[in-house]
Amino acid sequence: MPYLLAFALTLLVEVPLYVGALALGGAGRARAAAAAVAVNCATHPPLWWFLGRFTGATAAEYWTAVALAELAVVAVEAALVGRLAGCRGPLPHAASLTANAASVLAGMLVARGLAAG
Repeated sequence: MPYLLAFALTLLVEVPLYVGALALGGAGRARAAAAAVAVNCATHPPLWWFLGRFTGATAAEYWTAVALAELAVVAVEAALVGRLAGCRGPLPHAASLTANAASVLAGMLVARGLAAG
């Protein structure tokens, strides 16, 4: 999948989820949306670069790298989005986990569709 498509898909999936979740914590919609875009701008490029190093790896190596990298992204995004949106407690962590799981699933489905042609 081309990078810009992957990034656009990530934003399309994650931003509404972050906005909905962070609004529960008292963040305004605009602040939550800005925080969601900012954290993805911070994490998506390094994630893409890192996973690109595993394109020739075995399936086990690739999926291990994906799992570990996504866990790191969830942790970083939770810390950043909580700070940027002014939310504390478990909410930023739950929002990050949910948003990233949804975008990984969406990416897998789109990539499969593109491969099927």
